[in-house]
This record gives sequence, structure tokens and C-alpha cells, in this order.
Amino acid sequence: MTANSNSVSAGRKRASKRSGRATTRNAAEARAGLLLSAPFIVLFLVFTAWPVIQSMYMSFTDMSRNDVQTPFGVNFVAFDNYVRAVSDPIFRKAALNTVIFVVVGVPATIVAGLAVAVALNKGITKARGFFRLGFYTPVITSIVAVAVVWRFLLQPDFGIINQMLAVVGIKGPNWIGDENTALFSLIIMSIWRNFGNAMIILLAGLQSVSWELHEAAALDGAGTWQRFVNVTLPALRPTLLFVLVTTSIGYLQFFEEPFVMTQGGPLNATLSASMYTYQQFGFGNWGYSGAMAYLTFLVILIVTIIQFRVTREKG
Repeated sequence: MTANSNSVSAGRKRASKRSGRATTRNAAEARAGLLLSAPFIVLFLVFTAWPVIQSMYMSFTDMSRNDVQTPFGVNFVAFDNYVRAVSDPIFRKAALNTVIFVVVGVPATIVAGLAVAVALNKGITKARGFFRLGFYTPVITSIVAVAVVWRFLLQPDFGIINQMLAVVGIKGPNWIGDENTALFSLIIMSIWRNFGNAMIILLAGLQSVSWELHEAAALDGAGTWQRFVNVTLPALRPTLLFVLVTTSIGYLQFFEEPFVMTQGGPLNATLSASMYTYQQFGFGNWGYSGAMAYLTFLVILIVTIIQFRVTREKG
């Protein structure tokens, strides 16, 4: 009996020592992990978290460039900047342009990316890598280079597009100089520039769809289109949701295209909410521009939540 008690006691001591060593090791690993991540944490707090907090505070004040030397002497104006932004006709015009850009551009970009992804997944068998690279190249190409190419294509007098229209007897418009076609032209350019990103992600999703499901559906008499609608699309739902959310966020912030191509003209026809915010910041209206930036963020947040909920309900 005594021997058994001693054995149990010794076993408990060994287990306690092992537990103590494990706890010490875990604490050491935690300290090492914290030490290694400290540079990132410091940089994040200084260059991301603090500016975000400051910009939010700034949006509730009348801060401008004249207050640089006296940043604590600004007046707290509560929601006046937000009310001013909502009632600003130029901001409303910029918001409408952004909505049109998103409503037209996002579905077209995803449909184009999905069509090309399907073609590369099954239809195109030769030089598949070449086509992937070709379709993805615009995504990683500088917006300045893209703008040079598209300015040449859309030039009203000797642009390639108008030259092709002239062959069939159609006089092409001044694509980026006419307020009726300027925004449409930027949407087309953005679709061309961004569908390659959707294509790559959707192609990866297509390659993860089990071919056994297609075979089972084919045995049940389903045609190609029926298999695509009832097998492929449901399997792609998580991938489509990711592409939808990321593309929508990017398009809601659309800035580079009008900044490089049109500077928001003609007559604010291509002015976006992000670009107008940038302009107001450049004019020195920092509190006002901060309010517009957070209104844009709020819209992006709401749209993202709606997309998640709608897709989850359908799933």
C-alpha cells in the first residue's frame, strides 16, 4: 500500500514538473512572439490606428490648414460637417457617379472574370498560361500606363475606337470629353483593368469544384448550362462572395481613373466621392474632407454587411 502511494506521489511530482516546464516554455514563446511582433504593433499604432482616431476626431471639428500651428485651438462642430456633406450638391453628384460606377462596373467585372475563368478552366487547352498572364497583366500595370493606352484608344479624332466606327459609317463621340459618355468610358476601362483579378480568383475556385458532381448531374440528364447553374455556381458561392465584396470595396473607392484621365470632368461627370474628398483635403478643408471620408467608409461597411447577409441567406 505504501509502495503504491509513493509511486502515485512520484508520478504526480513528475507531472507537476512537466506542467511547470510547459508553462515556462509557453510563457517564453509568448514573450518571444510579442517581442518579434513589437515593431509591427508600434508601426500599426503610430501610422494606422492613431491617424484613424485623429481623422475621426478631425471630422467633428472645423480644422483646416490654417490650424496647423494651433491644432488644439479648433472648434468642435459635432455633425455639422456631415450635414454639410450630405447637402453639398457636388458631393451628391460625386456620390451618384460612384453609385453608377459600382452598380454597372461590379457585375460586369465579375461576369467578365467568370466567363474568362470558365474558358480557361475547360475551353482553352493550348497556351493556357499565356492567356492567364495576358488577362492578368492589366491588373498589375501602372494606372499611368493604362491611361496612356486608353487615351489613345478613346481619342476623338484619330483614336482606334472611333476609326473602327468610321469604317462602318458611325461618327464616334468625344469619349472622355463628353459628359454623356465620360463616365461610361471610365467604367469600360476599369472593367478591362480589373476583371483579370476576378478571373484568377474564380479560376482557383473552379478548379476546386469536384468533377464527380458534374458527372452525377450529367448522368441525371443535366445539360451543360444546367450543370453550370446547379452545380458550378453553388460550389463557387464563397469565392463569388469574396470577389463581390473586394470588387465592390475597390469600386466604391474609385479614384485613380478619374484622377489620371479626366480630373473629374467634364462638368463633374466623372467626379467620384473619393476624388472630391481628396480635392477638399487639398483645399485645406480637413474637417470637412474627414467627414466625407467617413461617410464613404460607412457606405462601404453597409454594402459589405448587406452582401454577406444576402449571400448567406441564399446559401
